[in-house]
Amino acid sequence: MNPDQRNLLKAWIAAILWLIVIAIESSALLSAHNTSRILYPLLHFLFGLDRMHFGYWHFYIRKSGHVVGYGTLSILLFRAWRATLPAPGNPKWTMRWANIAILGTALVASLDEWHQTFIPSRTGTVHDVVLDTCAGIAAQILILLWWKMFGKGTTSLVPSKTGQKDGFSRGGE
Repeated sequence: MNPDQRNLLKAWIAAILWLIVIAIESSALLSAHNTSRILYPLLHFLFGLDRMHFGYWHFYIRKSGHVVGYGTLSILLFRAWRATLPAPGNPKWTMRWANIAILGTALVASLDEWHQTFIPSRTGTVHDVVLDTCAGIAAQILILLWWKMFGKGTTSLVPSKTGQKDGFSRGGE
């Protein structure tokens, strides 16, 4: 197996493993009732949080889990598509990879929420699909900004007039 095939396999294995994590999180095992049985005693012990205020924190902790989980999925899908669909000039970021990652994130979020409608202890909502998709978009923006600020190589979508063979520049170079 050559290094390109190995990188492709590693990228897709990471994305698939994360999809399995999302599937487990979508089960009754991690319903709000079950997570509250773990989080309330922990937050009460650490911060003295009472039952009246726990519901508020529980809601935001769970929604933060959506943002982290689906932002991570978007990054892993970007990485997998980047390994699968190389672009001319070997750029670090392309709109194509970002769009496919966002669409994949939205699809998984939709299927996840649809699946939850069949589990009595869960609820599937379009609001969570929107939140998850926004997390995927934010992750792609962060990837682009990361490569613009710290990456070596090309990341811009603007064709270069400097004669670079890849046809892109980082702007201002």
